[in-house]
Amino acid sequence: MNVLIVYAHPEPRSLNGALKDFTVQRLRTAGHAVQLSDLYAMGWKAPIDARDSLDHDLESRFDPSQDSRRAFASGRQSPDIAAEQDKLRWADALILQFPLWWFSMPAILKGWVDRVYAYGFAYGVGEHSDARWGDRYGEGTMVGKRAMLIVTTGGWASHYSPRGINGPMDDLLFPIQHGILHYPGFDVLPPFVVYRTSRIDEARFADIREQLGERLDSLWRTEPIAYRKQNGGDYEIPALTLRPEVAPGAEGLCIHVIGSDG
Repeated sequence: MNVLIVYAHPEPRSLNGALKDFTVQRLRTAGHAVQLSDLYAMGWKAPIDARDSLDHDLESRFDPSQDSRRAFASGRQSPDIAAEQDKLRWADALILQFPLWWFSMPAILKGWVDRVYAYGFAYGVGEHSDARWGDRYGEGTMVGKRAMLIVTTGGWASHYSPRGINGPMDDLLFPIQHGILHYPGFDVLPPFVVYRTSRIDEARFADIREQLGERLDSLWRTEPIAYRKQNGGDYEIPALTLRPEVAPGAEGLCIHVIGSDG
């Protein structure tokens, strides 16, 4: 299988750096082809702007969506964007690896999403009508591909528990897993999260590598998170709210996962 790893940490000698190296080696040893987008090493340009189109006119008003649409449709995107899109087309699985900084991904990784997920490539596809509202949330250009997060955080697991002060980890990762990954069609696997990163000795690091190795070995067997599909009948269109008979009385992020709304 083909695996793309998009990695966002500025220090190669960090825990993240060691886990990235382990992931690449483990997958390749198992016979998988791996491409790595090391965003800091690449000097990735994070801000989306008019320069992302080869035909940009600095005197004209910049429209992020429409400029992206025109550049993608005409094949006039910045070469770095087109190269990352080619990697996504090639990949059977995508791994996003990053430290949880201020409750989200590092800005450089968000900038990768902003620029690579062009209009017509990752969004703005499919029919929009009273019967369908585009090919998204379980449909789209990434259907048939798998995705997983590898996340590190300095907080304790209890800090991110259902009653923890930071909020449940599943809720914090929802915009990434449900929005960035499920939206264009990926089958999203449960994340691999490393907690309390400042308290890792050799013994614990060995345990983490073993657990991560097991997750990587089962990348194509692990059951994805059961996110509801937008056009699967659970949502009213075009309102895009759950039908009254689906998870009646329930609210919150969990209602968008089958079986987790009670």
